[in-house]
Amino acid sequence: MGIFWITIALGVIEGITEYVPVSSTGHLILAGRWLAFPEEKAASFEIFIQLGAVFAVVWFYREKLLAIAARLSDDAEARAFVGKVLIAFVPAAIVGLLFHHWIVRVLFGPLPVAAALAVGGALLIAIDRPGRGRSDIGTVESVTWAQALVVGLVQITALWPGTSRSGATIIGGLLAGLSRRVALEFSFFLAIPTLGAASVFALWEARKVLDASDAPIFALGFGVSFAVSLAVIAALLHYVRDHDLRPFGWYRIALAALVAVVY
Repeated sequence: MGIFWITIALGVIEGITEYVPVSSTGHLILAGRWLAFPEEKAASFEIFIQLGAVFAVVWFYREKLLAIAARLSDDAEARAFVGKVLIAFVPAAIVGLLFHHWIVRVLFGPLPVAAALAVGGALLIAIDRPGRGRSDIGTVESVTWAQALVVGLVQITALWPGTSRSGATIIGGLLAGLSRRVALEFSFFLAIPTLGAASVFALWEARKVLDASDAPIFALGFGVSFAVSLAVIAALLHYVRDHDLRPFGWYRIALAALVAVVY
């Protein structure tokens, strides 16, 4: 398969798996190996397709984000919402900075990813049971400070590749008493600082190996990831109205078993 089609395939994989609770990092690690994506370009490429997913959330919620920004100076509720997202962002940011190189060196491999896929899948099945996703908190702005902190603490587990940032934050939201839809929306908003900061950090780390000749590939991956992520965000918000997330848990376990057998 040529680099053009590999780029599209990985952009689609990132777009689907970044917000579905199945682990984008885990899928990209495995897909990159199976598709034989050039190893020297992989880390840099993943930054740009992740940025595509981040910009998809920003674009999807652009009206709400602009409204919040316009009200920040004179609206306590708007400031509180931003504060809650930041409170949820900080724990994983601190742990990620402290242990980033160890995580990359030790955990970025098929078997650690398989273990995280299986454990995360089992937890999703156990926690997201019928009736669990109901709550009196009807909007993402109504998330409490304590609930935001719980989500942030659970997000730390997503630093283990294969865990899934979206899966961890949705589980954290459900455990904190949020409805399935509000937990999903809060996860989307939390993705903006979390994935944005991770991308900026990764760009800095990769600054010496970035090559302008790779710009067309990176731009294509960004665009594909952006478009697919937009569709997935809308589809997930519709899906959780009437469905739980346990099918994704079973998918994770099946994929973990496949990885364990293959590797």
